[in-house]
Amino acid sequence: MNIPRRIHPSELPEMDIDDIVSLPVEELAALQEDVNKWRIETNQWKGIVESALEIRFGQRARGVRAYCGKITGTVHFDDGPVTITANLPKRVKWDQWKLASITETIRNEWGEDPAQYVKTELKVSESAYTSWPDVIRKLFEPARTLETGKASYRIELKGDR
Repeated sequence: MNIPRRIHPSELPEMDIDDIVSLPVEELAALQEDVNKWRIETNQWKGIVESALEIRFGQRARGVRAYCGKITGTVHFDDGPVTITANLPKRVKWDQWKLASITETIRNEWGEDPAQYVKTELKVSESAYTSWPDVIRKLFEPARTLETGKASYRIELKGDR
């Protein structure tokens, strides 16, 4: 029996997309399964390496940041023959209710335009929108634009259910 050779995912970048498209669906399913498995494994490996780097350099990076008067950001320090660049990104979150109260103070008590200080974004939950009565949905329709994301496909062979 002649078993066809399976394509290794590392071969994909060198292949023409038309050749990949024309592969038997079983081969596409196998490729998808392999890629998903390696993506999960790669994320696990990345997590292990990042944990090791944090254990090895985290305290030193925090010390350098403290010395520089920083809580977050990028610092550099040497470790033997290499320079370590440690970045701790800033992630700021704002309490929406408190911001709303502050903007009302700016508008009503100070007589200023809060738009000079705050950007306002109104959002509508899609699940709420679809459950509204028709008359309410029609009122909101002119403000609604439907965009699509990137399509994804999952191949499941019939015998694998």
